[in-house]
Amino acid sequence: MSPLFRKFVFSILARPKLASFLLKTGFNFYPAIRRTGCRVSQISADLREITVKLPLNWKTRNLNGSLFGGSMFAATDPFYMSMLYFNLGDDYVVWDKGGTIRFKRPALSTLTVQFTIDEAELTEIHQLLAITPEITRTYPLQLINQKGDICAEVERIVYIAHKSAYEQKQSERRLQKQR
Repeated sequence: MSPLFRKFVFSILARPKLASFLLKTGFNFYPAIRRTGCRVSQISADLREITVKLPLNWKTRNLNGSLFGGSMFAATDPFYMSMLYFNLGDDYVVWDKGGTIRFKRPALSTLTVQFTIDEAELTEIHQLLAITPEITRTYPLQLINQKGDICAEVERIVYIAHKSAYEQKQSERRLQKQR
């Protein structure tokens, strides 16, 4: 992210309700998220809770009439990374590193997934990063249908590092490539 855009984003974050509204709108209109078929239905003012809904419609339906698994997995993609990025601040680098999905039953209706980061998680991240310059965290998710049944379980793996350590690692990689 460019320094000017980063500065703009963090100035908006100083106004939580505006940040929540703009982030929800931005997510819902961002082409990569829009094409998954999911919609962000709620973002808390402190950007620590996000609710995403994935409807069963002609865009998300597979040959069997249930939700396409790729849409289900993609609907969980950028949210933990974004939440951590905005909650940890400008001194950290956050990347979505990977994930897995386990299908439990066919999704024949709209699915809901809840992303939550609490103060204890942020405190633990800060404590771990005081010991080591980079960490990975795993976040479990459940995609739940309208009846309350779990249709899929997802694990998202997120990489977090001090910005200075990350930049040093990147410059070392560039030097190795030049040799």
